[in-house]
Amino acid sequence: MNNLTDNLINGSNRQASDHISNRQVFNDGYRYFDIIAGLFVAVLLISNIASTKIVQLWKFTFDGGTILFPLSYIFGDILTEVYGYRKSRRVIWIGFFSALLMSLTLWLIGLIKPAAGWEFQDAYMKILGQAPRIVAASLVAYFAGEFSNSFVLAKMKILTRGRWLFTRTIGSTIIGEAVDTVLFVTIAFAGLYTRHLLLLIIISNYIFKVLLEIVLTPATYKIVGFLKRREKIDWFDYKTNFNPFT
Repeated sequence: MNNLTDNLINGSNRQASDHISNRQVFNDGYRYFDIIAGLFVAVLLISNIASTKIVQLWKFTFDGGTILFPLSYIFGDILTEVYGYRKSRRVIWIGFFSALLMSLTLWLIGLIKPAAGWEFQDAYMKILGQAPRIVAASLVAYFAGEFSNSFVLAKMKILTRGRWLFTRTIGSTIIGEAVDTVLFVTIAFAGLYTRHLLLLIIISNYIFKVLLEIVLTPATYKIVGFLKRREKIDWFDYKTNFNPFT
């Protein structure tokens, strides 16, 4: 009986230990990491769908996804600043495969014969039929832009010794968004619109994204400060391997 009791207790302890270990593997015990990661991926996916419409606000002409997409760079800044490049790299890859899955799903649904009486196949293909190309453009641009953004921010944090947060959030966005915008607009819309309109979209996108980063800098300061206090972490990437495929 004693052996049986001991085995049950030891087994229970092992299960509790495994549960704690699994939680630590999932997010290293950080309370808010998964929330930021989830919002990051949500912004990416919603932006890809919204990008199928070209809109005009005042003198700016851009795809609809631009209204929301800059937030992904802000979340990327927050992830790298607080948790470090390695954690940010993991979330960037999660976003990449999530967008790929969405694109494949929309493409497959478009190929399936519509049900009798459903008369919106043409509308579906005209709007969401662009999504695979847009997501392909987004994946390439997102991959290059986000990793450029995280790399620049991580290096600038070391150079500034953690001071002047605004210089690295804005500086990294200037680089990352330039890479992202040129690649995305060129791949997504080349051949569909005139060169003049493409250039207009690139310039409008870039200015809007950088201005939004600047405007939201006070909010970024508050979120970063809150997370550093609550998570008790302020990561510096002194010995980090910056290879995005690691």
